[in-house]
Amino acid sequence: MTQPSTELIHHPYTPPEGFGAPQPAVHKASTVYFKDVAAMRARDWRSKAGYTYGLHGTPTSFLLEERLATLEGGTQCLLVPSGLAAIALVGFALLKRGDEVLIPDNAYGPNKALATGELANFGITHRLYDAMDPQDLAAKLSERTKLVWLEAPGSVTMEFPDLPALVAACKARGVVTALDNTWGAGLAFGPFADAGVDISVHALTKYPSGGGDVLMGSVVTRDEALHLKLKLSHMRMGWGVGANDVEAVLRSLPSLPLRYAAHDRAARELARWFEDREEIVQVLHPALEDSPGHAHWGALCGEQGLAAGLFSVVFDARFGTEAVDRFCDSLHLFKLGYSWGGPVSLVVPYDIGLMRDPAVSRWPHKGTLVRFSVGLEDVNDLRADLAQALERVHAVEG
Repeated sequence: MTQPSTELIHHPYTPPEGFGAPQPAVHKASTVYFKDVAAMRARDWRSKAGYTYGLHGTPTSFLLEERLATLEGGTQCLLVPSGLAAIALVGFALLKRGDEVLIPDNAYGPNKALATGELANFGITHRLYDAMDPQDLAAKLSERTKLVWLEAPGSVTMEFPDLPALVAACKARGVVTALDNTWGAGLAFGPFADAGVDISVHALTKYPSGGGDVLMGSVVTRDEALHLKLKLSHMRMGWGVGANDVEAVLRSLPSLPLRYAAHDRAARELARWFEDREEIVQVLHPALEDSPGHAHWGALCGEQGLAAGLFSVVFDARFGTEAVDRFCDSLHLFKLGYSWGGPVSLVVPYDIGLMRDPAVSRWPHKGTLVRFSVGLEDVNDLRADLAQALERVHAVEG
């Protein structure tokens, strides 16, 4: 007779099929069973036709990959533990000793740090280019250039580049293009259909998660050979994501368009409010006419298109670091914190002079920049919070 300890593990009951519900089931597994040796030997981990090991995918992770590929207009998707891991996967999969990668000077800082750290240690060089000058990119492309990173808009400073022109310069030289599409989220524009890139990486930590509680990234492609190259590297590095995190993103995806539009509306309203404040010398938001690259945003996203929930302001230089820090510390609803795309509004002050290479792209302002991520609070409450904090700036003016 089988003992209870064995029967608890090998119980014969299997729930009937046909259960349907709004949320998909969560499948957690490292080990995956095969019915016989022949099936084990025949199964190919590179295909979604079956399952081989939890690290290579479960019904839950396959479902999220397929939905994200559709969202961005691609055909294949890989999941990794963070947005930065997605950037790293692309670099490690496509570059080798002696190769060069070009990165926009206004790119996400950790992307540049990866290039100066790990990639340099592997004998891979990098150069920065001015994202707002396609000719600068074209002039820096060489036989050694195997990958060009793109970002729209630029990190923190929000300049919107002429993406199709940058991509065209790369295609003319046969260079692979990878776009950090976290801001666009697959909604503002199509990375493949509209911009023409080869790879789209996405920090699912931001808008797809929407809760500020998940770290995950994705790499989406259209080209099968390119996808396989990325997937082989993905397997060799052992990158996987937790089933509960996948569940959280799957649960949030249906509301993504609604949340994105709400973030967008509130951010535009607050950005335009800042335009009338005498403490501010420039508001950086792609949908504003005076923001760098506004015409490029309009051409790609449409003049009535989407523009996410981020914007930055530059304080007049008469307000020093102490005053701007006082402003940030005086905010109640806007919390000091990195990241964006969640329900809570966030604020971060930056010294752009430390983040840009003056030999590549000139930053015209001397005042301190503050970036806002607008959450889902009432916009009138957020405006009142900003107004009261601005009053504190004048207490330390000069």
